[in-house]
Order: sequence, then structure tokens, then C-alpha cells
Amino acid sequence: GAGDPGPPLGRELGRAAVPDFTLFWEFVAGPLKAGGFGANALDATFGPEAVFVAAPPRVNASPLEGSQFFGEVRIDGASEVMTVTLRDIDGRVLHAVELDAEQP
Repeated sequence: GAGDPGPPLGRELGRAAVPDFTLFWEFVAGPLKAGGFGANALDATFGPEAVFVAAPPRVNASPLEGSQFFGEVRIDGASEVMTVTLRDIDGRVLHAVELDAEQP
């Protein structure tokens, strides 16, 4: 949602309503310069798990109140590790996840 980094979502086959799919991660962040609000309820189709959530203290909080977030993705070419980092408006790391490349 706007101004809310939302949860990075992990998936688990055992919780999924539709069990035949490839597991994946979903990361939600931003946008900057918008009123913020909390995360919505998760749809159970793919068995989501909210791994990390940061949200402003109230709905439609101004960006000037400090609850603005953005995401950063880096992929190391040598190791093929993808690092997804959620940061606050000052660039401080709130949460980071490292994911190895899927091997064929």
C-alpha cells in the first residue's frame, strides 16, 4: 500500500488453497510521497506468511511523519544471491532477506 512497505511474503505449500505452484516471495514497498496505511488481510490462495511488516501509526499518515519506506534489490553476480532490503526514509535498514538463485 501507499507509504507502507507491507510484508515480504513467504509462501508455504501446506497452507495454500491451490497446492500446485512454484514457491515464491513477494515484497511490497512504497510509493514515496503518499499517505501511509497498514497491510491488508492476506489472500490464502498461495499460503502466504507475513515475514515483516512496518506501518505508520495511523491511516493516511503524512510522509513528513517519518513512516515512509522503500525497497532495494541487489543481486551478486558471482554468488547469484539476491538481497532484498526494506529501508526507512533515512535509508536505515528495517529488514533484509537473502535468497539463493533457484538451480535448474
